[in-house]
Amino acid sequence: MADNLVIVESPAKAKTIEKYLGNDYKVMSSFGHIRDLEKKELGIDIENKFEPNYIVPEDKKKVVKELKDAVKKVKTVWLASDEDREGEAIAWHLNEELNLKKKDTKRIVFNEITKTAILNAIANPREIDINLVNAQQARRVLDRIVGYEMSPVLWKKIKLGLSAGRVQSIAVRLIVEKEEEIKQFVSSFNYKVSALFHTSDNKSLLKATLNNKFDSEEKAYEFLNRCADATFKVCAIEKKPEKRMPAPPFTTSTLQQEASRKLGFSVSQTMMVAQQLYEQGLITYMRTDSVNLSDYALDMAKQVIPDMFGKQYLKIRKYATKSKGAQEAHEAIRPTSLERQTISGDSYQTRLYSLIWKRMVASQMAEAKLEKTVIDIEISNDDNHFTSQAEVILFDGFLKLYQVSVDDDEPNEEEISLIPNISDGETLLLQQIKAKQSFNSQPARYNEASLVKRLEDLGIGRPSTYAPTITTIQRREYVEKRSLPAQTREVNVLTLEDKQITKSVEIENYGKENNKLAPTDIGIIVNNFLVENFKDILSYNFTAEVESQFDQIAQGKKDWHKMMSDFYNPFIAEVKNANDNSERQKGERFLGIDPKSGKKVYARIGRYGSLVQIGESGKDENLQFSSLKNNQSISTITLEEALSLFNLPRLVGKYKDKEILANTGRFGAYIKWGDKNVSLPKDIDPYNVTLEQSITEIEKKITKDALTKDLPKTITLLENEPIELKYGRFGLYLSYKEKNFRIPKDIDVATLQPQQAIDIVNGKKKATSSTALKEFSSGAQLLNGRFGAYIKYNGKNYKIPKNLDAATLSEDDVNKIIK
Repeated sequence: MADNLVIVESPAKAKTIEKYLGNDYKVMSSFGHIRDLEKKELGIDIENKFEPNYIVPEDKKKVVKELKDAVKKVKTVWLASDEDREGEAIAWHLNEELNLKKKDTKRIVFNEITKTAILNAIANPREIDINLVNAQQARRVLDRIVGYEMSPVLWKKIKLGLSAGRVQSIAVRLIVEKEEEIKQFVSSFNYKVSALFHTSDNKSLLKATLNNKFDSEEKAYEFLNRCADATFKVCAIEKKPEKRMPAPPFTTSTLQQEASRKLGFSVSQTMMVAQQLYEQGLITYMRTDSVNLSDYALDMAKQVIPDMFGKQYLKIRKYATKSKGAQEAHEAIRPTSLERQTISGDSYQTRLYSLIWKRMVASQMAEAKLEKTVIDIEISNDDNHFTSQAEVILFDGFLKLYQVSVDDDEPNEEEISLIPNISDGETLLLQQIKAKQSFNSQPARYNEASLVKRLEDLGIGRPSTYAPTITTIQRREYVEKRSLPAQTREVNVLTLEDKQITKSVEIENYGKENNKLAPTDIGIIVNNFLVENFKDILSYNFTAEVESQFDQIAQGKKDWHKMMSDFYNPFIAEVKNANDNSERQKGERFLGIDPKSGKKVYARIGRYGSLVQIGESGKDENLQFSSLKNNQSISTITLEEALSLFNLPRLVGKYKDKEILANTGRFGAYIKWGDKNVSLPKDIDPYNVTLEQSITEIEKKITKDALTKDLPKTITLLENEPIELKYGRFGLYLSYKEKNFRIPKDIDVATLQPQQAIDIVNGKKKATSSTALKEFSSGAQLLNGRFGAYIKYNGKNYKIPKNLDAATLSEDDVNKIIK
């Protein structure tokens, strides 16, 4: 029997650690926190120095009992939760709830789950750091008070079911203010001028841009007219060496940003995959704001880089952390072994690991050396001049491996081109000059990664809070991800060629957005109310100062009870003032009069979201309602657009002598054909759906109904277990021993033979089942399948609702899903 019990937060972490310890160690999981503030009440004794009232939730009682039973059977308990404040709090709660004896309890921490790190931690235990625990308690208590006191004010002044939070409200404010910037944006344009020159020997072309822009077509035309009679001469050639330095290794924030740009991952997706890599012992701890690398990591770089790239590519650097309020001296995110360039795993894991590996290795490689050439070209009859620039890479250095991406909205005005051999004073021959109308761009909405960067720049939030914050504001439906198709516009172009000026029109695309964060109507209303009535809580400086105070508590420099006392009274005064004196927010806008009925038309917040209402509540009979479309807003919708929403149900046409009606319902857009309701794909608008599109969807429905009428059904037996044909969200598949198998496209399901089913199960096609991403105390598992994450419980698969994020699912969330 083992004499030692090691307790960690997650089963995956437990499995990895168990491999490195002998039979004398038993490793168990607490499945995260085992205690929390009670939910039905405030859970905090305000009068007794804000003492928290912790309870063991119902879904954790079984885990706690198992841990208590295990403690009785061992001599020493090792608390091995994560090394950050949250992990320290988990260790403290375990110590308290399990009634552990100080002499028999040891606290161990490690930055990576490797054999060396685990054994080193066992050899160097410490006590629980109560300062870190208190910093976590202060955050938990303050955030509970804020939510508990502010949310009822929102229920009274706006509508039931709303919530407020310290960091989440600030994140929403940033997004709402960005939307207001966009509304205030006024488009303007200028004319950018570019030229093509021949060298004097007429053998090479040189591209150049003018150092000035013109604010009107007339001025651009005048300039081109002067150039028709001008000569062009090289008046200066400057060559200067430049260096490009590698970026430091990843912090939580920079990993989230780069994974978004390079891999298209959401912030929560990045953290979920990084957690998997960490728990498998492949990378160091993924919640960190440090760019520091250990001597061990630098020694690995000294071996790997010369072997892979050559000695000239190695340059060891030690980076200093500059972020506001950086927490404990963690290490940057890096692979645990640089010799492991690739890993086995799903595509998410392999791609994120590769990104982390490249970034860390590149950070220890030599800088890139370039030569930049700038050529100025004078115009004989004008004070402006053309400039041509080029960069030549003399030594690629770290660029051989890695280059940092930039956001779509970061402009790059500089045009770099290849420059031919050319001499100072050389006269150039003009081929063409173009003056092209160029419109300025509206402010770019945040995506998840750029919002994280903005929060970090403001000193708001910490590595552990970025992903949950962004998930929460979307789950609360204060913010939504929005994609907009590109729009087109005409652009005027003036061209000078052979001393003749011609005008043409080009069509350009603009305004396309993918998965940008935009406030919902209710998000805007809640934000404006909070900013007006809770100026301190919604202040960027206040929120950053609170984070700074948490840091001071973690360092033992500030008493958390004193911090809470200083915060509480002014905050409660704001709550009382808002409750007593603020006006109720109607959340509605009068649009005009309906010409058909003569009734007033309003856009307003309803129980299930934003809607248009024809008629006045309490006054008119037969009120009419219609939900707003995606990308429509109460603040911007017009009367004409509002009335068009009542064009449903719409007669699309007839098919097989039955009418097709397009409509929207509680579950989205659909068409009604006879007694069948057929859901429409998200990219088909019920207001514009064609007869051809409708028939296609109807035939899909007919085929599906015919195929699934008698499903599931057994095709054959294999080892006395049935191979079943089933129909799921994404079509037909085979199921065998709780594993799912895709059916090849070249097999007709209608004539599927038993041997064909056996061949598929025996390896002709791979099963879509996968290793659990997370296990819950109920026995439920979070799995990643072909079409995303899902819950598996007692042999059944459960879809995760759209308003929940797989990466942040709680025990409560999972219990609701499986029930």
